[in-house]
Amino acid sequence: MDTKKELPLCPVETTVSLISNKWKTLILRELLSGTKRFGELRNGISGVSQKVLTQNLRSMEDDGIIERKAYAEVPPRVEYFLSDLGNTLRPIIDAMAEWGLGYQAKMNDSNETDVIAR
Repeated sequence: MDTKKELPLCPVETTVSLISNKWKTLILRELLSGTKRFGELRNGISGVSQKVLTQNLRSMEDDGIIERKAYAEVPPRVEYFLSDLGNTLRPIIDAMAEWGLGYQAKMNDSNETDVIAR
């Protein structure tokens, strides 16, 4: 984190503010499996524009969640990866995935029951 910004008093609000949008959460999901180049991130995140991906990567880098490594090559190569701090979000994202799977299963069971009842 290059500059100090005022953080919310509530620690939950702090966490939410750092991963507050769909794109940041999906960027985290992609980087949990390892280092990725910009194109790999864009291909792995359906619907994200180049501009929005760039903005979110910069924001996450400023927040210290991810790191960016540029190589002095032609053509230029840039890779993104989770920082040590970003890696501490792994259990949070894993818990979100686990909860989501349970929710999907419950909703799918509920929808099948609704179809059978009709």
